Amino acid sequence: MKIKKGDLVQVISGGSKERGGDKGKQGHVLAVLRESDRVIVEGVNIVTKHTRAGQGERGETTGGIVTQEAPIHVSNVALVDPSTKKPTRAGYKLETKDGETKKVRIARKSGKEI
Repeated sequence: MKIKKGDLVQVISGGSKERGGDKGKQGHVLAVLRESDRVIVEGVNIVTKHTRAGQGERGETTGGIVTQEAPIHVSNVALVDPSTKKPTRAGYKLETKDGETKKVRIARKSGKEI
């Protein structure tokens, strides 16, 4: 998986903003769920969750309606090119510094490091 926690990504599929969807929104990746090929993106796929008041480990928890981000499939997001701020595919390049070889992610369109 080429997307990591903290990356800036853009939603490339789904409903448009005019119809209440998230297509075109950009946000940072909060978590990567590798086993289900999903990512949680900041400000994208917001759901309302109803929580029950009850006993927690540290005392009482209050109930109510909580809004939080739900996971979105990794195929529905694309990395954002740092120079053009547009979605791009990622590639890899080997860089050698001080005799040490390092694998670096690059943007396919501009060739800049992500």
